[in-house]
Amino acid sequence: MLPAVAAASPALSHLPRHQHLGRRFHLRCHRLLPATPAKASCGARRRLLAGAFAAGDGPSGQDVDYSTGTTSSGSAYLGLFVRLLGLDNDARDREHAVCTLYQYSLGGRKSIDEIMQFPGCIVLIISLLKSESTRAREAAAGLLRNITSVQIYRKMAIESGAMEEVMSLLCKSTISPEMMEQCLCTIWNFSIDENWRYKILRSDVLTKIVRYLDEEDIKVKEAAGGIISNLALSPSNHGALVEAGVIPKLVHLLQTKEDDYKIIRKEARSSLILLARDDHYHSLIMEEGLVRVPLVGSAAYKAFKPLPHSWPTFPDGSEIQRSSRPSKYGATELLLGLSVNEKDTKPDKAKINAMIGRSNQQFLARVGAIELDDEGNEQSGSEKSDLYTILPWVDGVARLVLILGLEDISAIKKAARAIGDASINEHMRTSFKEAGAVKPLLELLKHDDVSVREAAAYALEKLSVSATICQKIKADGGLELLINTVKDPNTPVKQLEKMIYVLSQMFDMGISMVAASYAHEDVTSAEKSTQGDTATGNSVISHTFVNQEMASEMILDFDAISRLTKVLKEASPSLQAKVCCVLEHLAASEQHATAMTATCTGSVIEAILEIGVIHGTRADSEDFDNLTSVVTEEVSQAVSAAARLLTKLLNFDIFTRSINSEKFTSLLRRMLKSSFPLQSKDWLAACLVKLESRAGSSGDHGVCSVDMEITIYQTIPRLVEQMLTSFSFENKRSAVMELNKIISSGVLEYTRAMADSGGIFPLVKMLEEGDEDALEAALAILYNLSMDPENHPAIIAAGAVPLLKRIVVAEGPHGTKALKLLRTLPV
Repeated sequence: MLPAVAAASPALSHLPRHQHLGRRFHLRCHRLLPATPAKASCGARRRLLAGAFAAGDGPSGQDVDYSTGTTSSGSAYLGLFVRLLGLDNDARDREHAVCTLYQYSLGGRKSIDEIMQFPGCIVLIISLLKSESTRAREAAAGLLRNITSVQIYRKMAIESGAMEEVMSLLCKSTISPEMMEQCLCTIWNFSIDENWRYKILRSDVLTKIVRYLDEEDIKVKEAAGGIISNLALSPSNHGALVEAGVIPKLVHLLQTKEDDYKIIRKEARSSLILLARDDHYHSLIMEEGLVRVPLVGSAAYKAFKPLPHSWPTFPDGSEIQRSSRPSKYGATELLLGLSVNEKDTKPDKAKINAMIGRSNQQFLARVGAIELDDEGNEQSGSEKSDLYTILPWVDGVARLVLILGLEDISAIKKAARAIGDASINEHMRTSFKEAGAVKPLLELLKHDDVSVREAAAYALEKLSVSATICQKIKADGGLELLINTVKDPNTPVKQLEKMIYVLSQMFDMGISMVAASYAHEDVTSAEKSTQGDTATGNSVISHTFVNQEMASEMILDFDAISRLTKVLKEASPSLQAKVCCVLEHLAASEQHATAMTATCTGSVIEAILEIGVIHGTRADSEDFDNLTSVVTEEVSQAVSAAARLLTKLLNFDIFTRSINSEKFTSLLRRMLKSSFPLQSKDWLAACLVKLESRAGSSGDHGVCSVDMEITIYQTIPRLVEQMLTSFSFENKRSAVMELNKIISSGVLEYTRAMADSGGIFPLVKMLEEGDEDALEAALAILYNLSMDPENHPAIIAAGAVPLLKRIVVAEGPHGTKALKLLRTLPV
């Protein structure tokens, strides 16, 4: 964005443009005469003044013709004024010369070209920025501002050190508003060229520029906003701008409704839209109460059709309760506030905001003012199909939901994507629910266009993080729709992944597989029966639970389970975890477990565990990098989910007979010994115990060794981590007590596992912090550990010796044990 050339002096604004130059030359050249002129130079100054007068009011009357670009003879005296800028001239002469040249530069590009025809004048102008005269500095800054507004002269000014001098002026503690404006506008000119923006970021002036957004002078605000708007055009600058705290200030300026702020609002909006292209910065902008909304074109809104007159409803589809005291003249329907504000029917704040936003956006759509045809044209670097605006969240949420109901496929797709991007917290997800976004998004899953279906699935995936959204999806009949989407072999992989994610979220939150329609009908029947006969009502209620179980089986059939098993086999580790979650929920039914057995789900689980063994072994190697760590974390989550699914399926004999129990036991034991996270080992240990109990029901072969391995590789590390990370003393105390029971069994491998897990240091700390029972348990464990000389350095390094001496000197009940432990240490 290019700032305007400095405005002409108010004293000359009443004159016609062709008279400005002559009057300015009269005034400025008259001021060139010093207060006490020397006799030798007096005649020269008079001749100069007479020549300037002749140039301004000569008999030919030639002036600058701004319409044709021709110049008057007055321009011939520019060389005299440029020479007066020289360092060898009197300070007052230099001041008058730069002021005159500044006024002349206001004539536009032609005048600036005439000034810049003199080599070296830009250096003399920059030197005057250090002048002791305030007028000279202001005029030099204004002249430099006008010169740098021309592209071909900006590089010349940069090479002459203009940017550094202007920045040094801004860093001064005392600077007038006029000077501040001129310097900021000069930097604004420099920021137009991408090659020079890095200089602004590398200097200390960026913090000051951001601070100038709070200045009272609107011109200063506009200049600072223009610089930030240009800097935001380069994505590499976004981090520095955000760190400087620009987002809250831009949001405040955008929300200012005063007429004088029209330009700064445009600049603030442009900057925020550019910053919002980064997902993290988009979240920061949304936390300030703004939402990014796509521009879809005014033509798209012509398809908007208001609903016919009926009893009003909330945006989410729920009906406004009718008043208990309706007016016979219809005032209740016209003035809903009379009934809505009653105590029993008063909506919450979220519904009120949804109603306000819907009313505002529907009104703008009806009158054709919701989007202007030229809106978004200022967004440089964007494709025409990728334009956005920024709105307050109340209006932004309502507009996005409104766009979902249009006919334009591109507009619908953009709105669905924007809803997903905006669903960053519970507040926004609830706002979309109250605005009625869930039902149209579910309907879009049946749209003919594949890209629209994928965009709707993306939005539902982001919204389903909220439990209330999951309940709303079920209430709107979305559960059956999601299952049908999964069963459909033509569903694209991307959409299928998102649908599985939504299903896993719903099941993780305890939402039943019961179809909403069945539950609603059965509960209604139960209520009707209860009104008549209690016994009949009880029988119907019992019948309700039977129907619920039947509904669960009817929703998910063999085709759906077969498709899920196929996805589980081919998916990425993160998606495998989600599919396992869905199948785990289904594994509660014997019919579903039979279907999983028929689709060879056991062999797929075995393959996941084998991959887990490979990554667990790789995690133990020395060449373990960060990228491998991320992959192993995803694999561990998939392995944990597969272990939970396996544990659930082991409840059914038909599945247990179909798998190789020894192979699964071997895989689980190998992963238990690897460097998998402890959270994963919890599920592996539980699955291993379950598998051993099922496979070893005829005998106890192998059970002892499995229990030992679980204790070594899962229980002891978990308890040590509890001692290290827990903030609760009770948790630490219980961990020490349990560890004492394990170590006191006398198994050498347990003491080694205790030392290898880093348990010595937290045990020594318990000597200082623990109560009587915890102190006794810690001393007992440390004594067992001290039996291995390899543990002595760690015990001493942990600071056990002075603590043990203190216990011995105290002659308490634990003094004897402390003394025995001291005697085993080489001290």
